[in-house]
Amino acid sequence: MILVAACLGTLFFLPMWKIILIAPQYPHGVQMHIHINKIGGKDPGTLQNVNILNHYIGMKAIEPDSIPELKILPYIISFFMAFALFAAVIDNKYFYLSWTILFIIACIIGLYDFYLWEYDYGHNLDDNAPMKFEDESFQPPLIGNKTLLNFIAKSWPHTGGWLAILGLVMSGFASYFKFKK
Repeated sequence: MILVAACLGTLFFLPMWKIILIAPQYPHGVQMHIHINKIGGKDPGTLQNVNILNHYIGMKAIEPDSIPELKILPYIISFFMAFALFAAVIDNKYFYLSWTILFIIACIIGLYDFYLWEYDYGHNLDDNAPMKFEDESFQPPLIGNKTLLNFIAKSWPHTGGWLAILGLVMSGFASYFKFKK
């Protein structure tokens, strides 16, 4: 469980999620990185470039200061880190299992919230946008790849996200072995 807390701790300095937009004019893609407390990208100015692209189709600008989850998530991750360390000190199978179940629930809620966020940005388009497309939505995929006009949008966990998933798997094994003892 100490390693689980360490895996979650990486979220404070590694991106949790990435969305990559690939198109003929961006063969290497525009990579947007989502951290637990900010949104940026692989290159400086990525968020500004994404907002410019989004403007043409009527998506509202992504403004990290207006996203409450980026203010709350560091506290949630800190709670789960402290809970994992507490479970390690107590060394009780029910604390291990409780941590695992609560983290799974938190991940499901987080993914659902991310889906709603993407849905809002991809469907609630400005009627005065420079480019209009009948019955077209521009919601990126929650997980995986999706073609949006001439773009391929890819949405996957980034390094911190994969390490958090590893932490979840390790907590599951820790719970399993504690109950098997």
